[in-house]
Amino acid sequence: MGYQPRLKTYYQEQVVPKLKEKFNYKSPMEVPRITKICLNQGVGLATQDKKLIDNALEEMSQIAGQKAVPTKAKKSVSNFKLREGMTIGTKVTLRRDRMFEFMDRLITVALPRVRDFRGINDKSFDGRGNYSLGITEQIIFPEIDLDKVSKISGLDVTFVTTAKTDAEALFLLKEMGMPFKNQNN
Repeated sequence: MGYQPRLKTYYQEQVVPKLKEKFNYKSPMEVPRITKICLNQGVGLATQDKKLIDNALEEMSQIAGQKAVPTKAKKSVSNFKLREGMTIGTKVTLRRDRMFEFMDRLITVALPRVRDFRGINDKSFDGRGNYSLGITEQIIFPEIDLDKVSKISGLDVTFVTTAKTDAEALFLLKEMGMPFKNQNN
């Protein structure tokens, strides 16, 4: 069959049966799954220094393992010296195998490298089964070369799932290995 990411195999063999048992799904197609992971990075100082966007695009591409695209301003805001169409951030959307690979690296390598890490907040669900996580420093990813980093910046990671409720999504992400703070429930 070829290569399959470790986390994808784990999801199919371990997580799906647990979810079916806990929420009494009748069909395997009802079981919630992660459809995509969106990475987003706003570069506010890009209005003054254009080089920051190039660095952010390169770093985001290294982190995701896929080419990042620049995001443009939709409106002009004079107080921020921002004009419509100006590049002010980067984004990447990961699906299928790349998504599982990224999630595996995030859980096993990147998050444990965060200073004073005690787990991620389990309250950042949007009510429709999607979870967002803010990372304050991009240097927690091993792909980033510390010597080449000009400015430490953060990024947002959003896990989009097919779960109908936050409880289902929380259980899914917890079973996939996400280190939530309150592991007791």
